[in-house]
Amino acid sequence: MTKAKDNQKIRILGIESSCDETAAAVVENGRCLLSSVIATQIEIHAKYGGVFPEVASRQHIRTIYAIIEQALEQAHLSLGDIDAIAVTRGPGLAGSLVVGLNAAKGLSLGRGLPLIGINHLEGHIYSAWIYKQDDSNPVPAPNFPLLALLVSGGHTELNLLTDHLHYQRLGATLDDAAGEAFDKVARLIGLPYPGGPSIQKAAAEGDPDAFTFPRARLDGTWNFSFSGLKTAVLREVRKLQEGGEPLPVNDLAASFQAAVADVLLTKTLKAAREFNVTEIVVAGGVSANKTLRDAFLNQQEFPARIPPIGFCTDNAAMIASAGYFHFLQGQSDPLDLDVLPTWPLS
Repeated sequence: MTKAKDNQKIRILGIESSCDETAAAVVENGRCLLSSVIATQIEIHAKYGGVFPEVASRQHIRTIYAIIEQALEQAHLSLGDIDAIAVTRGPGLAGSLVVGLNAAKGLSLGRGLPLIGINHLEGHIYSAWIYKQDDSNPVPAPNFPLLALLVSGGHTELNLLTDHLHYQRLGATLDDAAGEAFDKVARLIGLPYPGGPSIQKAAAEGDPDAFTFPRARLDGTWNFSFSGLKTAVLREVRKLQEGGEPLPVNDLAASFQAAVADVLLTKTLKAAREFNVTEIVVAGGVSANKTLRDAFLNQQEFPARIPPIGFCTDNAAMIASAGYFHFLQGQSDPLDLDVLPTWPLS
């Protein structure tokens, strides 16, 4: 991999539109955040209880160019100062991905800039590399080999990284992703969308030991399963309702959340030992969960990197960061690049 010279500033414009956030950011040399702008659609989709794909894509169209312009202004740069454009190619909602990719293609063609298609999951991993420009003492970059736990609404998987852009998927969820389980359980116990923040808020007032929910260990594999846990919550809810008892929402939320965190921590630490990694990265929307963050940060076995809350959920800074390392390898994708809604990382 070619290295940038010490005094060389390589600036990547990142664009993200894989789901319901429209985002743009500028990152320098893969780590230093110059700007980050995100337009969320949570309030728009809350009435549907989840993301409505057609609504999401239309909203991306309305906002994307304004978001890109804001990101450049915030960085005090113009497109003439940008070295390449990195854009989420997948996985994600096809209609949403197309909006971001087409915007990136237009800017690439108009300014003659390299176009770099980035895997959204890869971006989440590289969120651990980012620090803010005004950070007087940025933490060093993560060290290889490392183990990356990706936990989001659509994915839960363990990846071994031996170097930049070298991924080996060890295991993944066999059914519901962790974030998906949070959303479904939130609906079961009467909490609003999105489920992750709702359950965390309710759990803060609950007892994590009130209910003994199952932990699917799946010994002998590095895979995950949360459907059994979700079903166990459903059965408990029905039993309470049949008995005419009010739902102890806080206790249910806390017990469910504890079970998810326990499984994710236990399996990740076991894999970290098996593959003798230097440190652990936890990334994706669910990594914003306080119980999960505390579990990883309080264990003493391996250094754990978890991005700041603002970079756990979808953002464009992580896409720009990953794009930098592809740029160093000389990647420049053609303008007929298409989206890949179900693109696996490895």
